[in-house]
Amino acid sequence: MLNEDAWALLDRLTRWLGQFKVCFGHRAQRVSLRQYVQGLLGDSRRKTMAGMLARVTEPSSYQAFHHFVTHAPWDAAMVWRRLREVLPERHGVLILDDTDFLKQGTQSVGVTRQYSGTHRRVANCQVAVTAALWNGVRGWLVGTELFLPPEWLEPARRTDARIPARRRFQEKWRLGLTLIRQAQAAGLEITAVVADASYGDVAALRTAIDRLHLVYVMAVSNDTTVFRGEPTIAPPRVRRGPGAPFTRPRLRRDPPALSVVEVAQTLPRRAWRRVTWRNGTNAPCRAEFAAVRVSPVVAWRRDRCIQPCWLLCERAIGDRTPHRYHFSNMPADATLTRLARTAHQRWAIEQQYREFKTELGLDHFEGRSYPGWCHHVVLTAVAHAFLQRERMRPDPAPTLTLPQVHAIVQEIFTGLLFVTRRRYLAWLNQAKVRYVPLRI
Repeated sequence: MLNEDAWALLDRLTRWLGQFKVCFGHRAQRVSLRQYVQGLLGDSRRKTMAGMLARVTEPSSYQAFHHFVTHAPWDAAMVWRRLREVLPERHGVLILDDTDFLKQGTQSVGVTRQYSGTHRRVANCQVAVTAALWNGVRGWLVGTELFLPPEWLEPARRTDARIPARRRFQEKWRLGLTLIRQAQAAGLEITAVVADASYGDVAALRTAIDRLHLVYVMAVSNDTTVFRGEPTIAPPRVRRGPGAPFTRPRLRRDPPALSVVEVAQTLPRRAWRRVTWRNGTNAPCRAEFAAVRVSPVVAWRRDRCIQPCWLLCERAIGDRTPHRYHFSNMPADATLTRLARTAHQRWAIEQQYREFKTELGLDHFEGRSYPGWCHHVVLTAVAHAFLQRERMRPDPAPTLTLPQVHAIVQEIFTGLLFVTRRRYLAWLNQAKVRYVPLRI
């Protein structure tokens, strides 16, 4: 039947899921939890509820399986909190990003015509904001929030999708800030927050992260304007005549506001240095970087103060035109190598998305309700965390792939099927006895 390694894997999966029992009210939900995670780790091509249920041992009825995901009253937020508590690795860069799920119809919660970063075009899709902890070797999904466009918060659609009354419209950057706070509250040691320009362009988000005493390195758009260095601030002008006194401080000199592209063009050749970095086990990458202290103009216009930060410019080796720009609140004595290597941690999330979508079925959920979507996503994160925990073991190779896991899990399912249904084994033996090969 099952070999020793397969039994050991089954035991570790059982103990891993046992840590989440406190999140489920009764035994039926805990049984469905095991079946659902088994289905996600199984070898079904698409992780629909019907497809997964057909591959697990001792399958329950489809109605019970469907009820567990779409209607059972267990709290996905509680499972997320428990997942963050039991993560075996708790130190690394927090990658803030969003991912989208293309949809054909219009009934899935949150779906609308919106920009798809994956396909770089406007498409009919859902968009989820995600936060992942990356330690340089492995990534752990620590939170997701579904972006709900305003039309989905109208009373009729809210009722149909069972969106909680407390859920209000929030921009993606506000959802991302919530995920950062949740990760920090869980005791995760966040060395830096990294994100693309859709988040880095938001001055309010950068300010909020700075007030949380966290380091950030976030991409910004090419048209972002800055002051070179830190301009001198003068007291408000004195009003000569009737009227309320001026209260807004002013710049002592009137420095020109430059785009980040213009700043990069003024940097001398000696300011550029070649930096090498590596993400996980990927091949080393190289590019040229330059860093200069600047003050974002938007900070002066909105907050009436100057908060200097680093502007990190990147260009390909041999190219004179930079193609990426980042802001960072790292200390003024931070090295260029540290800035560049931290900025490039963001691309590690792409590999995680491929595993989540291709192998674990993150985007295969066919339900239409908000609770169902939240349940499916958090259980996918639980299954992925188990896989990452297995990769930490010294016995299997750290590069343990999901196809290998599929094969092992399916072997377990097959063995357990014959253990729990002994008549199947008897039928199989009878078939072998009765089978007589044709003689030609």
